[in-house]
Amino acid sequence: MLPVTWDGVLVSISLIVAFIASFTALDTAGRVAVSRGWSARFWLLAGGSAMGIGIWAMHFIGMLAMMMPVTMRYDIRLTSLSLLVAILASCLAFGQTVGGLHLTRHRLLRGSLILGAGVAAMHYLGMYALLIEPRPEWNSVLVVLSVLIAFVASGVALWLAFHLRKGEHHLLLMRGLASLVMGIAIAGMHYVGMAAATFSHHSMMQSQGLSNPGLAVWVTLITLTILGITLLCSMLDAQMRATRLAARLRFANKELLQLALHDNLTALPNRVMLEQQLDRVIKKAMLNDFRFAVIYMDLDGFKAVNDTWGHHVGDRLLLAVAERLRSQLSETMLLARLGGDEFVLMVKRCDISPARQLAQRLVKVIGKPFEFDRYVLHVSLSAGIAIFPLHGRNRQELLFNADAAMYHTKNSGRNGWCLFERAMSAATQHQLELTNDLWEALERQQMRLFYQPKFRSGGTRLMGFEALLRWQHPQRGLLTPELFLPRAEKTGQIVALGNWVIEEACRQLRIWHNQGHTEWTVSVNLSALQFHQRDLLATLTRTLTRYQLPGCALMLEITEAIAMRDPVFSQQRIRELQQAGVSIAIDNFGIGYANLLHLKDLDASELKIDRSFINSLRPGSEDATVVSAMLTLAQSLNLRMVAEGVETEEQQHLLTSLGFDALQGYLLGKPTPADRVEVFSLAARQHPMPAASG
Repeated sequence: MLPVTWDGVLVSISLIVAFIASFTALDTAGRVAVSRGWSARFWLLAGGSAMGIGIWAMHFIGMLAMMMPVTMRYDIRLTSLSLLVAILASCLAFGQTVGGLHLTRHRLLRGSLILGAGVAAMHYLGMYALLIEPRPEWNSVLVVLSVLIAFVASGVALWLAFHLRKGEHHLLLMRGLASLVMGIAIAGMHYVGMAAATFSHHSMMQSQGLSNPGLAVWVTLITLTILGITLLCSMLDAQMRATRLAARLRFANKELLQLALHDNLTALPNRVMLEQQLDRVIKKAMLNDFRFAVIYMDLDGFKAVNDTWGHHVGDRLLLAVAERLRSQLSETMLLARLGGDEFVLMVKRCDISPARQLAQRLVKVIGKPFEFDRYVLHVSLSAGIAIFPLHGRNRQELLFNADAAMYHTKNSGRNGWCLFERAMSAATQHQLELTNDLWEALERQQMRLFYQPKFRSGGTRLMGFEALLRWQHPQRGLLTPELFLPRAEKTGQIVALGNWVIEEACRQLRIWHNQGHTEWTVSVNLSALQFHQRDLLATLTRTLTRYQLPGCALMLEITEAIAMRDPVFSQQRIRELQQAGVSIAIDNFGIGYANLLHLKDLDASELKIDRSFINSLRPGSEDATVVSAMLTLAQSLNLRMVAEGVETEEQQHLLTSLGFDALQGYLLGKPTPADRVEVFSLAARQHPMPAASG
């Protein structure tokens, strides 16, 4: 047997090359994880190539470390082929495992088989490239062991490459340790495979082939250069990514700050920024002893614009209002939007007289018509002025007192301004207390339902009732809806109140049905928010099922303005409710912009003519002719016509003669608690209303 010795320096170099190749492969795998598209494919190819070149270089240097008493020569083609096999197998294995979000067992197994087979093929091709005769003899046990080591080492290498792609804590140290494990495993496979070969003492080298005593140095230098360039490119890419990420984070932070401190619609400063600026100006004003003004502004008539024309027109109006207000301001003034149609202006170094002049100017500029395409909109401005330190020495007092002055303007006729006076705060405090009490009114069972009867127009039949909300306030007594519902709509409490009304009306109707009045129905009014509530249908179905009521026993009333705000949505929502058996009535008909041609698409069951329209009716008048025509059209569309607000016998006779299906009003019955509605049924039987004549 030919004696074989090993060059310790070259063996050490081969281990170093294996370690550096493993580290480069792990680092480029990290590039794959954070890249997309062509960049990810590039780093996949670079990582696979680096690993393949490193494995081959480690193998070839290890071959050169084997010293025999003859000059070693290698077949150039087979040696080159072994290099290509190593690179191809590494790239394919990387593609199987490193890419993607999850590493499944099947993908890891496929990658391990590909890389293990490639490493084994590379090794034994390299051994076969050794130009020696006769060929070495092989220890089958060690050959099998080397192949097994190749597969296991490949699996470990690919698993580490995937799981060490990215991380935060001690990533460099973890990759270094993993590279050491991978390098030892790859070297172990190589040297076990080398140990499997024995050479005859008659062995001789062929004369052709590659032979150079300095070949190991060149292979090492070229390999380390390639790996170094790959690693350097990876580090530069990481640095560039970090720079880009830092720039994006700065931009994102700037955007977040903009969103946090500015209104989304108008881009004006919001409440948060206003409060910050107020605190700063207050400190400066106290140190330098100067005054400044806070002007609280609210649009008059904005809700009507929203209800009639829709929120998209309302948003355009708010943008136009903000632009007009800005046109009157200087750079030292801060205009903020608090939400809805409320604006606040802070004017530095401003006393009472300049503040009054500015408020007058703002009221005047907003009072001019706003033109959008086919819309000509009219709104006005109500403003309240508070001066620091006369009307408050902190942010809360200034805003509260400016708000109080603004509400005083509204209560005094709107479209103007007021300077704060101490007496104003009491009225505002009253409204705030009422709003706070409203949050607890349902829990404390202070809400009540009163029921107003609805009769057939020409007979004695009591059809049912309209449920009307009242608030039994412990200090202020019985409050009607106009005193608290606007606040409930502004704070969002209207949905909870509306759901309670549906629940209570159905509960009471179940009691009446159990008493034998199965023909009675109850109608309840829906707010705009409730009509657009996503789970309205589920709430109704659940309530009707709980009280075992048919859908036709409940009627929902929506105003004409709500129905026409978004006709497409209204048509879809009403169809859903009708399919559940619930009837829909269009309330306040005749005062808005709807007509019967629009309403025929809404599939409503009933129209309620507004009381203001009823009050103007006179026998033989044009209004009576119009109503008669409306009745004819409504009958052709299968719509019941109901007149509300009937207060005189003359109105009752006229409406009955015109052909209304039902009447409702104080003449026939005022809103009454549930325990007293039986009187309406008795009265209808004892005193029938006159039938239609003529």
